[in-house]
Amino acid sequence: MNGLKTTIYRKSEELPVLNEANYFHSTRLFKLTRETPRQKPYMVVVENERGEVVSHLLGIIRYRTFLFPLLIHCRVLGEGVYYRDDQYPRDQLFGLMLEALTKSISNRTMYIEVSNLSQKMTGYKQLKQQQFFPVHWMSIHNSLHSHAPEERISERLQKRIDSSRAKGVETNRVTTEEDFKAFLKLLRKHNLLKPKRYIPDDLFFKKIMDDGDGCLFVTKYHKRVIGCAAVAYSQGNAYLWYSAFKRKSYISLHPDVMTIWDTMQDCYQRGYQHLVFMDVGLPFQKNPFREFILRFGGKEQSTFRWFRFGIRWINNLASWLYRE
Repeated sequence: MNGLKTTIYRKSEELPVLNEANYFHSTRLFKLTRETPRQKPYMVVVENERGEVVSHLLGIIRYRTFLFPLLIHCRVLGEGVYYRDDQYPRDQLFGLMLEALTKSISNRTMYIEVSNLSQKMTGYKQLKQQQFFPVHWMSIHNSLHSHAPEERISERLQKRIDSSRAKGVETNRVTTEEDFKAFLKLLRKHNLLKPKRYIPDDLFFKKIMDDGDGCLFVTKYHKRVIGCAAVAYSQGNAYLWYSAFKRKSYISLHPDVMTIWDTMQDCYQRGYQHLVFMDVGLPFQKNPFREFILRFGGKEQSTFRWFRFGIRWINNLASWLYRE
């Protein structure tokens, strides 16, 4: 597109003034990930000939060890932020930002993942042009603005909630250092054997909580933490980012139900429009976690997650395996 300049920023002090409404592409998240060990942010900014920002997109590189000595991947949550829809087509701006990011980091990462797009077909052509391939995924969100959560669940689930509550199970926001440590311990233990589930450094959760861009929850039974959740806030919605439960150890207390339910209630009482579950998983015919989340009255939607491997033959093979 003539007259447009694309720049990638890696230092906080060099960033131009950006629209902060979308937390997942904000300067605040950029600064947080830059301060967090094992993460590096890349902010892609498009400006017009007058030096005005017309769009920006945040990609976050993550470093971790698992099967490989060092696995490096990049995550992009959503399609970015756009300022002047009447002047510049979003799909073309998205293509510019995606191309710049891919060229900058493709040789440094094992793979790039683009997820949580607003619509299933968003950026389809541009992602294909950059050799990304789509994997069918599931998305679920609960509307909190039109009906109270109690109006959307079954009588059976309500009885289960009431029973656990009567036994002394309750969920509260993390406010003490003791609860914060218990939150981290359960979250890391729960995800220890889940290779795709990346858990950031402790500092990441601490800053989200302290800065007010999200909230941490712990579910307790007689002072023992049996569930936890981390929620981020953006554009009037709440996003369930991480969660963990001791379901097998406390099966009769339903820690998973109580953690999700009380978190949802907190979001509803604070006036958020939706609770979005950020990682429901692959659309298998039998997906226990998806079926569990749907019991709270949410709406499911088929979507895509897009991947691009840095090694060409692996990317070609994966593209063939996941061909539509």
